[in-house]
Amino acid sequence: MNTPDNIKYASTHEWARIEGDKAYIGISDHAQHAMGDIVFAELPQLGKVFKAGDSIGVVESVKAVSDIYTPLSGKVIEVNVSLLDSPEMINKVPYESWMVVIEMSNSKEAERMLTKEQYEDICKEEK
Repeated sequence: MNTPDNIKYASTHEWARIEGDKAYIGISDHAQHAMGDIVFAELPQLGKVFKAGDSIGVVESVKAVSDIYTPLSGKVIEVNVSLLDSPEMINKVPYESWMVVIEMSNSKEAERMLTKEQYEDICKEEK
């Protein structure tokens, strides 16, 4: 399982790479592997505001359709539109295939996210 150190994780299998007041959000390597081949991604509109825990999009794989939840509150300031045409990139490079960038409204939420080690422990329990 690929779990980079410089990323925070959510127990719902999303990741966030924090850069100042911005957070790049995607789904983890563990999640994409469990889902199988991803064939569709639905992403939110620019400017939309979300609270931590809200569904920000949907990914569809050959196995299931899954909501994607934001682990952080904020406003969507960028959407990775390349995933609309090439959703399989989530399978190929999950930590480069961020779905959205949000401008965080509460940076303290990032402190509550999981470390690499904590996230790996959750993934081991699920197996």
